[in-house]
Amino acid sequence: MTSGEPGGRRDDDRAVDLSDDDFVVLPEQSTDDTDRGWGERAGGNDHWLLAERPPHWD
Repeated sequence: MTSGEPGGRRDDDRAVDLSDDDFVVLPEQSTDDTDRGWGERAGGNDHWLLAERPPHWD
């Protein structure tokens, strides 16, 4: 029961709290999968797409 910790406990036995909501292992989206990563300007063109809807969609 020799380890580097006082009391003889090993790291495998240590309790780790993973309930933190801000704890992020991997991001939701990579930087390559953004407008900037694709070489596009930020902002989008949603207003133009809505204005150019075909008449049969209404």
